[in-house]
Amino acid sequence: MERTLIILKPDCVHRRLIGRIIQRFEDKGLTIAAMKLIQITPDLAERHYAPHKGKPFYPGLIQYITSGPVVVMVVAGRNAIAIARKLMGKTFGFEAEPGTIRGDFGSSKTFNLIHGSDSPESAATEIALYFQENEILDYAPVDTPWIGRPDEV
Repeated sequence: MERTLIILKPDCVHRRLIGRIIQRFEDKGLTIAAMKLIQITPDLAERHYAPHKGKPFYPGLIQYITSGPVVVMVVAGRNAIAIARKLMGKTFGFEAEPGTIRGDFGSSKTFNLIHGSDSPESAATEIALYFQENEILDYAPVDTPWIGRPDEV
């Protein structure tokens, strides 16, 4: 199974959208393999967003992600990264399609509710920042056979 890191950002937590957004991942057939509520420190934020260091938006990004509690999750399933990114919608809520998380709940360019890894490599790197391997559970919900067959493309 593929894994991806999802962060429900401070605006999501403060707006009490946690449950509604987690439900979308579960409704799509993805599994929550790990989850915790944390406050991201500036050091952790800098490590997470290291690829963006030096870009004009970097200082604001660090300030935003450290401004309040977040929910970090490992979401697992077939094609978890592609599915999660489709569920999230375009980065800026005013550009995101209705029916996506950002399209339904966001309109800001700055406060975009959610982060999801964009590749298997970044997912592995990002997951390791927030979770020890023994914190990530591997299990098959009873509805797994009804979500999609392993031989499907």
